[in-house]
Amino acid sequence: MAGLLKTAAISAVAIAVLSGCTATPTATQSASVTTTQAPVTNLVAPPSATQPLTMKQIMADPDWMGVLAKGEYWSDDGSAIYFARQAHSSPLLDYYQQPLNASASKLDLNQLHLADQKHGVFNSDKSSKAYIYQGNIFVKAMATGEITQLTKFNRAVTGVQFLNSGALAYWQGESIFKVHPETGLIEQIADIQMAKAPSKVKEPTSYIAKQQHRLIDYVSMQHNNAKEKQAYQQQLADVDPTMTAEAWYLGDKERVVELSLSPDGRYVLLALIDKSYSWRSEHDIMPNYLGSEGYVDAVPARARVAEDNNPGQRLVLLNLQTKDKRDITIEGLTGYNEDVLAAVKKENAAAKGESYSAEQQPRKIQLMQDWGWSQSAIQWHKDGQLAVMVEAIDNKDRWIATVDLKKGSLQTQHRLHDDAWVNYTFNQYGWLNDSNSLYYLSEESGYSQLYIKSLGGQPRALTKGNYVVSDITLGPKQTYIYYKANKQHPGIDNVYRVNIQSGESEQLTQWQGQLDYQLSPNGEKLLLKASTRIQPAELFVKTIGGERKQLTNYTSDAFKQYPWQAPEVVAVPSTHGAKDVYARVYLPQGYSKENADKYPAVIFNHGAGYLQNAHYGFSGYFREFMFHNLLTQQGYVVMDMDYRGSKGYGRDWRTAIYRQMGTPEVQDLKDGVKWMAENVNVDDQRVGTYGGSYGGFLTFMALFNEPELFQAGAALRPVTDWAHYNAPYTSNILNTPDVDPIAYERSSPIEHAQGLQKPLLIMSGVLDDNVFFQDSVRLVQRLIELEKPMFETAIYPVEPHGFKQPSSWLDEYRRIYKLFEQELK
Repeated sequence: MAGLLKTAAISAVAIAVLSGCTATPTATQSASVTTTQAPVTNLVAPPSATQPLTMKQIMADPDWMGVLAKGEYWSDDGSAIYFARQAHSSPLLDYYQQPLNASASKLDLNQLHLADQKHGVFNSDKSSKAYIYQGNIFVKAMATGEITQLTKFNRAVTGVQFLNSGALAYWQGESIFKVHPETGLIEQIADIQMAKAPSKVKEPTSYIAKQQHRLIDYVSMQHNNAKEKQAYQQQLADVDPTMTAEAWYLGDKERVVELSLSPDGRYVLLALIDKSYSWRSEHDIMPNYLGSEGYVDAVPARARVAEDNNPGQRLVLLNLQTKDKRDITIEGLTGYNEDVLAAVKKENAAAKGESYSAEQQPRKIQLMQDWGWSQSAIQWHKDGQLAVMVEAIDNKDRWIATVDLKKGSLQTQHRLHDDAWVNYTFNQYGWLNDSNSLYYLSEESGYSQLYIKSLGGQPRALTKGNYVVSDITLGPKQTYIYYKANKQHPGIDNVYRVNIQSGESEQLTQWQGQLDYQLSPNGEKLLLKASTRIQPAELFVKTIGGERKQLTNYTSDAFKQYPWQAPEVVAVPSTHGAKDVYARVYLPQGYSKENADKYPAVIFNHGAGYLQNAHYGFSGYFREFMFHNLLTQQGYVVMDMDYRGSKGYGRDWRTAIYRQMGTPEVQDLKDGVKWMAENVNVDDQRVGTYGGSYGGFLTFMALFNEPELFQAGAALRPVTDWAHYNAPYTSNILNTPDVDPIAYERSSPIEHAQGLQKPLLIMSGVLDDNVFFQDSVRLVQRLIELEKPMFETAIYPVEPHGFKQPSSWLDEYRRIYKLFEQELK
């Protein structure tokens, strides 16, 4: 750290923390867990530990904390659960089955294909279930449990479904097959070729060609033979029942993004995209300097938002009975040709001394890409009606539309418009059994809420309030829709269900933390993955209206018995009109409000931007949780804020950063420092900050634009220039650089680097394919040219965006700790 401004000696205690101890922590007492927001005046000192934490321990292989269950799901009959476990150092998963009233047993490799599968499809009476395992189809008779392997291919089956007739359909790539249940005959019902159609025999048209046919009998004979053969093949295809259907030739300019077969097997809906479009950069690679052969490996790199040019998708409907093909037109989408970026374009044009007038032209669309659901954006009703959820490439609109199968047109059933951007989560939807109604999530009220809507009718809200609804599940009898919501507190999740007819909701769980749920097949139980602030997520089963039972207990005794400090969740008043900013606060051991000496403090900035961390569950940032406990043992106050842009607080909180990333968030950090100074005896001249990814970006923006706010900062795997990040994440928030350069220059740290005045540590993984190592390289060169002496860098040659090696984590956090000890003590 010689390049930093201060070189103060590090205390003996700090040296012990840095050098570490491999012994497992032991407990003196358990940390209490409060479940409601504690008033500021009631904040108390955390539990003390006879054996302080060491950096080596908390950054060690996390298996010492316990190898937890993941990927959990119900068995087909609801009598057991399945899940996987994976040691940190292992590339392989182990799979388990656990009856609800017994302990778990590990499945052998030769049992995996017989295990109840998480993903599968049922026939109409649910007597059979089909699923894909290792690329092949298996069918399970639900009454007996007997499993039959249906295919044994080298080429993987990519989709399977039961048709209304009881036949089974499946597809490999773009070839769709039907298995006739009566005979076992496998029929190829669609052969979709992304190629030009074979040339047909053409009649001579030019003078020379006609002359050739007229004068040379051999040429004329060959031509006539070819015509007869072609006519025969066509006649055979029309009348011979043993032959498969003709191939569909859709041209060689596009590729299939998704295909969906109607329940009656009559229609196929295709989403196509220009095949030249790719996530890869046309101009760049990511170098791996430690290639296995001793050379530098050129790893493909993603495209940057500045070079990304998504062409949108085209929807095509194939009628397998009439052999008719229809291109789906988008004119039925309300606002399909609006210039939704007119105001932004006008502002940017004015900045260049130009003018801009709104233009109307068809917008590019694609199937909705949602990061929080596993369902398709294409939803067929069993009676054959078709709904699609599509989004505009400009990120301002999401539509739920029905498809007129005869006309090949769309009819808008719901339009969700957002002047900022439409959320990439909270997009679940589907059909109700009555075939005339859809249910869906929408943020139109300002919070994600649940609605139902009859076709052509007005929507009816099933939930209302200033809370977030997510993870909806239609009950097996379609009486209820189940959902997760944070009604009690933004940081506390529970499961609810709403009666579809009456609109009355009831709370099904009483958890004081974070959880996820899955409804049992019969709708009578909930499988919960639930955590608290100091307890990692374990699995529970909850009978609806009954007791909750813990199923797994994989957290290690060493972790459970240590007296971890449960951070208090507080509401920090905003001085910038944002109401309350929720934050986790960790207090120093021996904390006293009356302490004459003020405390140093650290603010942690979570990553992802749109992520919630100031909640009552166990943080995904488990290393940071332990690091914050370590800091409190060394006399620091630590705050972890859900700054504006974070998840869990509604649409306005999410979109506050539109076209100004790094501005409202830093304002919130200022309020956090002010709150700590006023309420927990923090010296506001001894506060540092750190964070990774988006948190590293915020560290930059704070140090560059508010140089007196923090005395030091550490930026891990940080974004330095948003034009170099990806689409659609960045284009959601800042539009695109060619359209909105004002937003990029306002929001990119490299544009503000001249403001750096305090010590800065920059740390990046060389193999980061999310935020490129180049981001840090470009900023370092910028700081060198600005002649800034107060920064240092550390590189990690084998690390991607999320570090893997304990040695890298240890090195990284030793440097962060050393920075804070030097600059804040």
